[in-house]
Amino acid sequence: MESLVEKRLFKGIYQGKKVFVTGHTGFKGTWLCLWLKSLGAEVMGYSLNPPTTPNHYEALDLGIHSTIDDVRNRQKLKKVMGEFRPDIVFHMAAQPLVRLSYQEPVETMEINIIGTLNVYEAVKNTSSVKAIVSITTDKVYENKEWVWGYREEDVLGGKDPYSASKAAMEVVTSSYRHSFFNLKEYGKSHETLLSTVRAGNVIGGGDWAQDRLIPDIVKASVAGETVSIRSPYSTRPWQHVLEPLSGYLLLGQKLLEREIGFADSMNFGPAPDEDISVEKVVNILKKYWNRISYKIERPKDILHEAGLLKLDCTKARVQLNWNPVWNAEKALSETIEWYKSFYENNKIESFNNLNDFINDSSKQGEIWTIGE
Repeated sequence: MESLVEKRLFKGIYQGKKVFVTGHTGFKGTWLCLWLKSLGAEVMGYSLNPPTTPNHYEALDLGIHSTIDDVRNRQKLKKVMGEFRPDIVFHMAAQPLVRLSYQEPVETMEINIIGTLNVYEAVKNTSSVKAIVSITTDKVYENKEWVWGYREEDVLGGKDPYSASKAAMEVVTSSYRHSFFNLKEYGKSHETLLSTVRAGNVIGGGDWAQDRLIPDIVKASVAGETVSIRSPYSTRPWQHVLEPLSGYLLLGQKLLEREIGFADSMNFGPAPDEDISVEKVVNILKKYWNRISYKIERPKDILHEAGLLKLDCTKARVQLNWNPVWNAEKALSETIEWYKSFYENNKIESFNNLNDFINDSSKQGEIWTIGE
């Protein structure tokens, strides 16, 4: 998996770096750890046990450092981070499910808000950390069902407990950036740059979480069942997990290069015309796996979920020179082919997906593939 061409990505900045990843056993976290290891980084993960069986973390078997604990355990988090002494922290640990947040609102708030506070407190006590990339969500914005995308300076809000917890996380981050990681004091009283990143609906192989569209479709199809689609007309900015991760890693590179202008918030999403409805997603998936069958069924307990949600990613494209690579159909086909390979051939295609994405990004001339 490791190769010279991969280690020179992002100007080779991650090679030999110590990287601390919270939430490393989750869907997004496992993909990030896979990529970081291929870049030559030494990775320490801090998270609860994998949330599902099967799961991507155990399937990959990356052999990274791992601490299984809760981000709400402040003292343990400080101890582990202090002993590892990372160069950069990617904070992904979260309760990430909207519907579960209605069932467990207090736990959702504790993990997403207090957990984030604990990460920042641990960083304050670990002088080696030069950068933090804190992952939130596109759902931090006060959703007005606009037809245009939300920009980083738009009003934050949240009608469901999950969205509210993530918006609060952004407020906490802004507070710490002004109070403890102040840019005017950078290089004087501290050496840490702090950013948050917001991405839309992320898909890819290795996700078995409950109440997520593609995992629900896959689980039903494997069981020979018809999946129920509850919000067929909801539109989302679907993107493969490697898309925002390339943005997070590029942003992390800029922070490690001490470019203080990037210590801010940034959206990462697909091109504006790639937002498609849930029903169209299912029909695209059916093209690549004929085992899929669905029916539209509105549940009795309808909980609030946004109907239309788009991001304006101009800032990432202009300032970072970051661009999406795979369109929605490519992202969906790569995702469903991953599950087909897993269930029909007992193969893990994550390494191949990563190499294909890197190759396609290189052909497109993405700045993070160019190297020195």
